[in-house]
Amino acid sequence: VAKNLVDLQKAVRDHKCDAGVAFDGDADRFGAVDEKGAILWADIIMAVYAVEVLKTHPGATVIADVKSSRVLFDEVTRLGGKPVMWNTGHSAIKAKMIEMKALLAGELAGHICFGDKYYGFDDGPYCAVRLLNIISHAGKPLSSLTSHLPAMHNTPEVRFHVPADRKFKIPEEIKARLRSNNDNALSINDIDGVRVTSPEGWWLIRASNTEDVLTIRAEGFTPEGLGHLKRQLIEQLKASGVDAPF
Repeated sequence: VAKNLVDLQKAVRDHKCDAGVAFDGDADRFGAVDEKGAILWADIIMAVYAVEVLKTHPGATVIADVKSSRVLFDEVTRLGGKPVMWNTGHSAIKAKMIEMKALLAGELAGHICFGDKYYGFDDGPYCAVRLLNIISHAGKPLSSLTSHLPAMHNTPEVRFHVPADRKFKIPEEIKARLRSNNDNALSINDIDGVRVTSPEGWWLIRASNTEDVLTIRAEGFTPEGLGHLKRQLIEQLKASGVDAPF
């Protein structure tokens, strides 16, 4: 949550630190800011980790959840790894990690698991040590380790309440409508909700497993593309009788 990192960002800038690290209450989630105070979300941090993991284990599998940026999946492919998109939820991610013998896995929410040199579970302090180790050996600022990645334009993860009897039906309705339209420009991934990819980027809608909540997110290569993706998402929600919260 960006507002929870404001003090950390200020401290990094005020004290001219090389990086800032953050954990949640039980320290199984990890976040970071670079030396400029810019937030690195978990999917971008994983792209940094992937460089190190794939250098020592060429072709290794890297797993990330459906809410993660396309940047991560494309970067793993560029580095010669095997990117796998999987369900959101740290238990689902860890189970898939064991199944595929993956060396790195995580989700946008901040749960990151190392099978490389570690035990395959989400440990925030260990993630911090790995990041600091990478920065130390790189001999250059953390921001330079992400500067080659495309600057995507995205929405935050938006969550909103829906009736309990509708939360799983709405994504199914949207999927059915999209497939009936037979638009070859769209790629539909339905492993966990509906993630729709087009040349402009992607958008996602998924139902929470624990609350009467839908989550939506969109990411585009350009501001104009993001705007178009958001309009697509809004139209689909409206067709299912839901007003989008953005």
